[in-house]
Amino acid sequence: MELATILLFVLAALSSLFMAWVIGAGSSGATPFAPAVGANAIGTMRAAFLVGILGFAGAVTQGASVSEAVGEDLVVGISLPVTGVIVVLLIGAGLMAIGISTGYPIATAFTVTGAVIGVGFALGGDPAWEKYSEIGAMWVLTPFVGGGLAYAIASVLPRPDVPERISVALLAGLVGVVVANLEFVVFEGVGGTLAAAGATILPLGVVAVVVVSFGAGTIAALLVYWDVRRDEPGGLRRFLLLLGGLVAFSAGASQVGLAVGPLFPLIDDVSTVSSIAVLLGGGLGILVGSWTGAPRMIKAVSQEYASLGPRRSIATLVPSFLIAQTAVLLGVPISFNEIIVSAVVGAGIAVGGTGGISPRKLGITVLAWIGSFVVAFALGYGAMAVVRL
Repeated sequence: MELATILLFVLAALSSLFMAWVIGAGSSGATPFAPAVGANAIGTMRAAFLVGILGFAGAVTQGASVSEAVGEDLVVGISLPVTGVIVVLLIGAGLMAIGISTGYPIATAFTVTGAVIGVGFALGGDPAWEKYSEIGAMWVLTPFVGGGLAYAIASVLPRPDVPERISVALLAGLVGVVVANLEFVVFEGVGGTLAAAGATILPLGVVAVVVVSFGAGTIAALLVYWDVRRDEPGGLRRFLLLLGGLVAFSAGASQVGLAVGPLFPLIDDVSTVSSIAVLLGGGLGILVGSWTGAPRMIKAVSQEYASLGPRRSIATLVPSFLIAQTAVLLGVPISFNEIIVSAVVGAGIAVGGTGGISPRKLGITVLAWIGSFVVAFALGYGAMAVVRL
């Protein structure tokens, strides 16, 4: 391999690391624990530390599906060259850095997806309409599904006729069932999930997966029921922190694909580099970004979108976790800013009406989301067209 080619590969890798850092400092590092910080369940710096560790774990164990989708499924008929990868990553990271510096959360999924499609079209690639329909549906439905679920949960939690030891325990049971069915790389040899792995010791076939899943949900529900019953404020706080950890883990699994996904087409040309090594590098970048740059965005999301309490925060994080894991399962790049902000708004309206919401802040944020995709697409197409001249 020529020296110039090696240098381009190194530059692409460094661009990917910078992108991973920006993601950790921005969407992935800020949004998972922002509701918990807003509810005073955890401090900002401790939240940044935990989200970095959990995001790294999610990136390594669940990050492959979204990474492959970003790197190979957004444009048909072409594979991004090294220069195209560099252009995509610099555009995405640059726009994200602007969002961090101004305090407005730019959606990473929108910027990277737009840049990849723009660069791919400039190189003569064809649209991947089937994948676009999946992504578009996910992006459009997220505010309604996430906000609607958060509204429903927040409407139930403070009701006097529904004891919180019951309602919160039921939510914990639902989360436990979902966790038991998450796909992990380490369980590939035994079905890919905790439920499938547990079912290998039960001679019940497919029914065993259901038994293990509901068993995990029942255990989770009973533990939370016991904890909330004996110490309601403390139990709610501990469940909230657990949810924040699960969302942070899911954020790493999803967002690492936006940083390292464009590198995946290049791995075929460098046989000594494995996809696991690339995911490790991306996870490390997210971890460092969370530790060093996330506190500013955590403060912005937790304090400026709505007045949060423990119950409203739980209502925010449960749908956020469910939507995030659905996106990981489908291999769809998703914006955690969109997920969390939509859920925060839904929960906020349920409890306090529209008085606790900042319409101006939300309006600017939505425009930033849309504008980031359009600008990233235009910059990607234009930059690649210039590079090809």
